[in-house]
Amino acid sequence: MDLFSNLENEDDNRKTKLGQTEIEYIKSVGILTEAKGFMGTYDFTLNPYSGCSFGCNYCYAAFFARSTDEKDNWGKWLKVKENALQLLIKWRKKPLLNKTIYISSVTDPYQPIEKELELTRSLLKELLNYHKPRLVIQTRSPLVTRDIDILSKFDVVQVNMTVTTDSEDVRRAFEPICPSNKARLKAIQEITESGIQTCITMTPLLPVQNPNEFVKELLSTGVKKFIVQPFHPDKGKFVASTRELAIEQMRKMNWDDSKYKEVVEIFRKELPSLGEGKQGFAPI
Repeated sequence: MDLFSNLENEDDNRKTKLGQTEIEYIKSVGILTEAKGFMGTYDFTLNPYSGCSFGCNYCYAAFFARSTDEKDNWGKWLKVKENALQLLIKWRKKPLLNKTIYISSVTDPYQPIEKELELTRSLLKELLNYHKPRLVIQTRSPLVTRDIDILSKFDVVQVNMTVTTDSEDVRRAFEPICPSNKARLKAIQEITESGIQTCITMTPLLPVQNPNEFVKELLSTGVKKFIVQPFHPDKGKFVASTRELAIEQMRKMNWDDSKYKEVVEIFRKELPSLGEGKQGFAPI
C-alpha cells in the first residue's frame, strides 16, 4: 500500500513557500497508520507531514511519493496535514494506552515549518493527555528540544537523533539542507541530560573520516544506545537522477562495505549498546 495513500484530493488546498520548499496544506483521511514492513513491530506510525524539506538525496521515503514529479522533486515539497490533531482527537473513544507509536516513518516530525505551526507539538500534547502510548520520536532536527517539557512527562518515550557521519563535508554532500552534525549532537545531549531516554541512529552510516574521534563525540553526548545501518547506493531506492550521483560520491570518498564493517567493529568495541538494522529499531 502507498504510504501516502491516506491523503485526500488536494486540488483545492492552500500553498505557501518556505525557502526552496513548496508547502501545501491538506486534509488527510487518517493520522495513524497500522505499522507494517520494517516498522511492523510497532502498532502504529504517525506522520504529521508528508514529503520533507530536508530532502536527503538517499532518502528511502522518496520512493513512496505518489508521482514521478514528487519523487524527482524530493525535498522541494511538503504537505501539512492540517487536520491531524482533529483526526487524533477522534481516537479518544478508543485510547491508545500502551500502544507503540513511531513518529515518523516517512517524514521528519520536526520540519522547519514545525517551528511556526507546532503541529507535532499539538499531537504530542494530545497523546500525553488522553492516550499514554509508548513513543519513539525519530528526527534529525534540534527543534525537538523545544518539546522536552512534554516528552519528559511520558512514561515511556525515546528520542532518536539521526547522525550519519562525523564529516561536515559528507553531511553537505548527502544532506545539504539538514542541520549540522554538531547541532544534532548538542540537541541529543540536551535531551539526554533532561532524563529522557535517547538513541543516536547512524542510519544509514555515510563515510566516516575518523571513527575513533567520532566515537568520542558520540559518547560525549551521554547517549547509551546506538543503531547503525549500511548504505548501499547500488541497491538503494533513489529518486530519479540521484543514484549515479550517490555512487560517484561514495567512490570519491573511498567508502565501501569493508570500510563500513571496519568502522562498525570499532563501534561495537567502544559503544555501550549497538543495534543493527530492523532489530535495533524495535519498540522500547
